[in-house]
Amino acid sequence: MRNILVIGSGKSTSYLIKYLLDKSETENLFITIGDININHASKIINNHIRAKAIILDIFDLDSRKEAIKNADIIISMLPARLHIDVAKDCIEFGKNMVTASYISPEMEALNDKAIEKGLIFMNEIGVDPGIDHMSAMKVIDSIRANGGKMILFESFTGGLVAPESDNNLWNYKFTWNPRNVVVAGQGGAAKFLQEGTYKYIPYHRLFRRTEFLDIEDYGRFEVYANRDSLKYQHVYGLDSIKTLYRGTMRRVGFSRAWNMFVMLGMTDDSYTIDDSENMSYRDFVNAFLPYSPSDSVELKFRHTLKIDQDDIVWDKLLELDIFNSKKMVELKKATPAQILQKMLMDSWTLDKDDKDMIVMYHKFGYELNGKNYQIDSTMVTLGDDQTYTAMAKTVGLPVASATLAILNGKITTPGVQIPITKEVYEPILKELADSGILFKEKEVPYHGYNPLNI
Repeated sequence: MRNILVIGSGKSTSYLIKYLLDKSETENLFITIGDININHASKIINNHIRAKAIILDIFDLDSRKEAIKNADIIISMLPARLHIDVAKDCIEFGKNMVTASYISPEMEALNDKAIEKGLIFMNEIGVDPGIDHMSAMKVIDSIRANGGKMILFESFTGGLVAPESDNNLWNYKFTWNPRNVVVAGQGGAAKFLQEGTYKYIPYHRLFRRTEFLDIEDYGRFEVYANRDSLKYQHVYGLDSIKTLYRGTMRRVGFSRAWNMFVMLGMTDDSYTIDDSENMSYRDFVNAFLPYSPSDSVELKFRHTLKIDQDDIVWDKLLELDIFNSKKMVELKKATPAQILQKMLMDSWTLDKDDKDMIVMYHKFGYELNGKNYQIDSTMVTLGDDQTYTAMAKTVGLPVASATLAILNGKITTPGVQIPITKEVYEPILKELADSGILFKEKEVPYHGYNPLNI
């Protein structure tokens, strides 16, 4: 029997564990899920004879090493910063490893040792990063195989609420780590290429430089730029490309309203608020507004940000109940971003019956025989419930599929890597399509970066 160790059993592991359990008999697998809290894992395992959940503290060196030593392959679903200790143990004991996280410099530094030992350390094989890599490289490789030259690549992904559960004015709820949403875009200007020119968007302008996309059957979306669109330029082999742009998708109108928080400084995570635990939500908002002996907090807010009282943005802010004087922050020495996150979780946490949605959109522009062409590729996946979410499906299934492919010798190239080769993406994309995660590709007229440039 082949032993798979899954370290970490958070919300994104439901489909991963189910996939492995469904394959456990035909593939002769035994799955061990280790976590400091095994409630979620135990629920999904449901007394399956080929699985067990164990309490595993990854900071307990002896128990961690013992668990890794006894497995044939390791799946780390821990927070990204914690993968490296697991990876070092995998080097020590000669174990292959799979994660859905970005490759850190520390992980990259293990590449030579992994190759020397013939080990596969597959990273970035979730949804974004992951499915975006694989679906993009499939089309890019196909264009090149037919003699085409890539001149434009744009890629956008969004974790959103499903249409049937979309019942607030923001058309948004938290479907993944709320903190990442609140601090998105910080840490440097967004950088990308437009028609051969480097472009930059500083954080204070990020949410006002958006663009629109339409997806059949799902309507219109907007996108704001990721911080570094050029991160994968060389990796994808797009060194001579004219336009390279990656971004995050939201429903239209989200970014303009979110920009109000940015302009006031409520998304700042660089300092703490004094006496924050004794503040009401209203006190917190007022802390960013000028003093007035007569004007209300609401009036000062609208005046400072130039929001008309009949503006939909104002209705969105009122819906969040951020001016409530009874609700307390109750967070000691909290940053503005931490307080804002707590306030938003009151309104944007998924209800018991809510479903989520993952949306992805790629644009491929290429030159062939002196003419320019474009392919648009879209994918929409809906969650089933609060356990089997779209996020868990699009993260967990590619992780599970890659794990089995490595175990079965279908992926053999060693080293620290991401899924951009045919050896990796072809079988996994086929399996994802069989599970309903599929891309619709269509040829459209090429208009360059600006779709209005007809």
